[in-house]
Amino acid sequence: MNAHENNRLEALLEQVQKPARYTGGEMNTCQKEWDSVPVRFAFCFPDTYEIAMSHLGMKILYHLINARSDALCERVCMPGADMADLMREQNIPLFGLESRAALNEFDIVGFTLQYEMSFTNILEMLSLGRIPVYSKDRGEDMPLIVAGGPCAFNPEPLAPFIDAFMIGDGEEVMHELIDVVRDCKAANAGKMDTLRALAKIEGVYVPALYSVSYNPDGTIATFAPNDPAAPAMVKKRVVKDLTNASYPTAIPVPYTEIVHDRMVLEIMRGCTRGCRFCQAGMLYRPVRERSMEKLLELADELQKSTGYEEMSLSSLSSGDFTCLPELIRELMKRYKEKRVSVSLPSMRIDNIVKDSLEEAQQVKKSGLTLAPEAGTQRLRDVINKGVTEEDLIRAVSDAFECGWSSVKLYFMMGLPTETDEDLQGIGQLAQKVVGAYYRQPKEKRSKNGLKVTCSASVFVPKPFTPFQWAAQDTIEMVHEKQAALRQYLKLKCVNFHWHESELSMLEACVARGDRRLGDVIYTAWQKGCRLDSWNEHFKYDLWVEAFNECNLDPAFYAHRERPYEEILPWQFIDAGVSQEYLKRENEKSKAGAVTKDCRKGCNGCGLHKWHVCDWVENPPLKDTDTLNAPLFD
Repeated sequence: MNAHENNRLEALLEQVQKPARYTGGEMNTCQKEWDSVPVRFAFCFPDTYEIAMSHLGMKILYHLINARSDALCERVCMPGADMADLMREQNIPLFGLESRAALNEFDIVGFTLQYEMSFTNILEMLSLGRIPVYSKDRGEDMPLIVAGGPCAFNPEPLAPFIDAFMIGDGEEVMHELIDVVRDCKAANAGKMDTLRALAKIEGVYVPALYSVSYNPDGTIATFAPNDPAAPAMVKKRVVKDLTNASYPTAIPVPYTEIVHDRMVLEIMRGCTRGCRFCQAGMLYRPVRERSMEKLLELADELQKSTGYEEMSLSSLSSGDFTCLPELIRELMKRYKEKRVSVSLPSMRIDNIVKDSLEEAQQVKKSGLTLAPEAGTQRLRDVINKGVTEEDLIRAVSDAFECGWSSVKLYFMMGLPTETDEDLQGIGQLAQKVVGAYYRQPKEKRSKNGLKVTCSASVFVPKPFTPFQWAAQDTIEMVHEKQAALRQYLKLKCVNFHWHESELSMLEACVARGDRRLGDVIYTAWQKGCRLDSWNEHFKYDLWVEAFNECNLDPAFYAHRERPYEEILPWQFIDAGVSQEYLKRENEKSKAGAVTKDCRKGCNGCGLHKWHVCDWVENPPLKDTDTLNAPLFD
């Protein structure tokens, strides 16, 4: 960005909401001389600053890249609608927060894909950064556009726009990607030669090196490499040693409030529970824990470098961390006098420990969030949730006894085999939680009274889960169920929140979409769709128009049950968890049969062949499932 553009940018900051989103210069940011390194990486988060700066993955890779002597990393966030409009009007390019260099001046522009409904933001950011959105339209002078994150496990809807996807854990593959780009840049290699070199890195998918064809009914006929540099299967990357993996100890501290305004300790990665709806639980296998010694070391450094007064213990299921009670006790011992609180997100109902609750609330009581997911035991068995009504009542009773008076309960609606009885069960569970509070002695109850918030999201079938073949409820079905739930949850002390059914339908379309969805995303963006996950900006009617203009039917992607023999758009990715295992789990769900926690014996998910899973027993325990498939494929 030249001096004239910079001056005009400064003038714009007086006209927009939350100008601190765009100023940069926060404490602990890394400012490197632009010409001091051969590789310049722009880490782009396709949502606003408040969400971006709450994301742990960005902090990890920002730290990792800037620790190199041959690369720099700058942060780029999606501008608010007011800022984006003014930038277009004034012809000011989207820029890195550290140097204010325009996006098209970087060597690599990387996006993290956390949520399908952020995909139009990616096109908006490329366009604002003076980069053609389609890969085929970008010349040799344009940056390499890469992406990673959980949504990269079905990269096909973004295949027309992204040059290379990184599948799986990013800490190691990021180094290899930068090495290749640095060497190719030094050798003056062309874009295609660079892409072929990237395709040889384990875990990297280059869409241009693959071709797809379709059957007359719209399903995929063939999907295969069109270049010898591309592997037939792309294997996800796994960081085996989490204790010694790169982790930031001096994170940028924003001037303005963000969604999660606190320091975060990632205590473990992965989950052994096997919930059948949960994509993260499948994608991030196997479980890897950080040592308690390392966590205490990181906590000390984070607290000193940031001054935050809250520390969150992050994982998919924090209660499963082997040393959780000991860790919380030691953290509270160290930080109680400094008034630093410890919060426990992602706690399962069946493993909440009363002692841990009492320890964690010594400084400050954070809200307690529990996820029964379904209203009846039958449906909880279908989804393999592995918790009971007794677990829930015990957990909330312990919390109420420890002084909690605010509880959030997360449910899903539209799960496979769901009936009205299951919806009624949500109301009955909420009523029992209220009853558990009023069974406490009066002196244990809060002066502010009880607040129970029930949230019901719409089930979205996701790739690499046992429900990846399932049909999603139609919008009309969801509206009927939401109306029923509103009646069942008209209870004292209970609030009910629900998700927009139209947004969930589009999420399902993109989550399981093929390469043709790229044209829909592009058309919707051209019509003005951006910041789609924000209610005030979501324009469902424009998405419907985009599907119609591209001659594609949303029902084909969202509301259709897929047969096992159909080629799925993401089937060329090896996520470790085998298709055979997912099929067995899907069949068990139909029978209401549960699968044990992996820590109690191997269930044969497929990771055994990679020799990365500590929970594989040799010989493995026999599976007692209902599908006559081999335990290990």
